[in-house]
Amino acid sequence: DLQGKRIATSYPNTLKAFLHKNNLQAEIHEISGSVEIAPNIGLAEAICDLVSSGSTLFKNGLEEKEVILQSQACLIKNRAFPEVLNPIFEQLCFRIQSVLNARNYKYLLMNAPNEQIESIIGILPGMKSPTIMPLAIPGWSSLHTVIQKDRFWEIIAQLKKAGAEGILINPIEKMIY
Repeated sequence: DLQGKRIATSYPNTLKAFLHKNNLQAEIHEISGSVEIAPNIGLAEAICDLVSSGSTLFKNGLEEKEVILQSQACLIKNRAFPEVLNPIFEQLCFRIQSVLNARNYKYLLMNAPNEQIESIIGILPGMKSPTIMPLAIPGWSSLHTVIQKDRFWEIIAQLKKAGAEGILINPIEKMIY
């Protein structure tokens, strides 16, 4: 409950609007930068700040209680944008899109006995098909594929059951379709 609490923020107007909308009275402490340390140094009981992954909150013993504003970054091109610069703009958009494409996927590598490859391939939702490379140990192969983050644990459990081992999971920096 925020009623009567001290709240540290770099966004006092957004916080004021939220408090007003919810009929809450609180003492707002406007600070710039490192808002998340305010509760630990006794400046405030709560904070109002931008949160991306939540890792900074976690490191400071805080947890997100309520989202008061959703936002997104937008790339906007002026109608009067010089046509000669369009190729550069399109290249920028292409590069940004490759990063956005990658954020919902993981790169998966695993080893498996050759006799299990067909059943493992049936589990993998890869982009086209997994890459399969023989290992130095006869009868074993390495499989590489891309999986969606939201199906990650479900797929890993199935792969282990099917005989996959030495499973490595890597983030994907960029992905171009």
